[in-house]
Amino acid sequence: MRYILLIYNDEKLIEDAKPEDWQALMVAHQNWGAEAESRGMKPTGDALHPTATSKTVRFENNQATITTDGPFAETKEQLGGFYILDCESEAEALEMAAKLPVGIGCVEVRPVVEF
Repeated sequence: MRYILLIYNDEKLIEDAKPEDWQALMVAHQNWGAEAESRGMKPTGDALHPTATSKTVRFENNQATITTDGPFAETKEQLGGFYILDCESEAEALEMAAKLPVGIGCVEVRPVVEF
């Protein structure tokens, strides 16, 4: 089953990261991806631009009613990126989520619906 791992953290921490810290983070993600690949999990994923670049389209009665800037969620953490893994079990997905290089924040693990 495929699982999506949604990575939430404080965008400000990423923006303020020193170049050497950013490089170390990228290497850690590459190593994590290599492990997932070696275990046959077929990892895919991407980082996202900051929430300031996003738009939100609201719907009512199956019709788009308004488009606004940003998500404007009242949270301390923002969705920063995601991975999709093909795992044998939820336990395996949770194990890999726990290994993600996330200094401060959280990772939401959710099964992907297969149509």
